[in-house]
Amino acid sequence: MTAEMVAPAWMHEQITAEEYESWSEEQCAGIEIVDGMVVVGPSASKRHNRLARILANALDAAAGPEWNADTDFDVRLQDVPLTNRRPDVVVYRSDTIDITPTRPEHVLLVAEVVSPGSETTDRIVKVDQYAKAGIGFYWRIEQAATGVPLVYTYVLDPATKAYRDSDVFTGVVKVAAPFLVEIDLGQV
Repeated sequence: MTAEMVAPAWMHEQITAEEYESWSEEQCAGIEIVDGMVVVGPSASKRHNRLARILANALDAAAGPEWNADTDFDVRLQDVPLTNRRPDVVVYRSDTIDITPTRPEHVLLVAEVVSPGSETTDRIVKVDQYAKAGIGFYWRIEQAATGVPLVYTYVLDPATKAYRDSDVFTGVVKVAAPFLVEIDLGQV
């Protein structure tokens, strides 16, 4: 069995921003584009999706009118080669809700819920990509065996375009500026 038999031919060619924008929402769902190549990840578990939704809802409620928090849409990190990531949770400026694609300058925070199969990407690769794109905050949520998620927070150092480790939280997460939020993640 060859790769062509498993995946469509377009998955083996570098995709431009123009080509990607011509695709239907159905074609774009569940994929990311990294350096112009389509990356398909495994489907998320119900626990993963629930945790992302709880976090997005709490951040959205705490953000006020200036910011929105949502799940499941592209953030365009670069045009050439095309890199679109689909963070589990994105906090973005509310005045950019109708602007497509969402760009790093529209985004305050991205959060990734680590699942089996995404450990290296979420712990190493995306940290570097989001930092180089200039996104101010990155949260990585690990689904601990105890059932209480661990939230690792990172803050961008604009001078180096690298994240510095911040705090690790279990259960309750608190974030300062531009808003304060407390999230009880222990109830997932």
